[in-house]
Amino acid sequence: MAKSQSKTIEKTKVKFPDRFKVLIWNDDHTPMDFVVQLLVELFDRPLNDAKSIMLSIHNEGKGVAGEYNFEIAEQKVHEGSTIARHNGWPLKLTLEKMV
Repeated sequence: MAKSQSKTIEKTKVKFPDRFKVLIWNDDHTPMDFVVQLLVELFDRPLNDAKSIMLSIHNEGKGVAGEYNFEIAEQKVHEGSTIARHNGWPLKLTLEKMV
């Protein structure tokens, strides 16, 4: 009599870390040039992209500076806020979980 064999197949579901958007909010005090400079220097955006994002912020009330994992997004918000305050601007940066 032959012995029957069965195979067990395990499926592993990979869950990638959540992603977060760093948002910059429009205000009536922070100069547009400062926002563009922040986008270029802190968020590594090319100049043309930075100008486009700045116009979105100005026209729509907010704009996405970048998309990161939580720790990096949190650090970018902190650094951006610190740089803005150091320069005397009330620029608001927040993060939002991506869906």
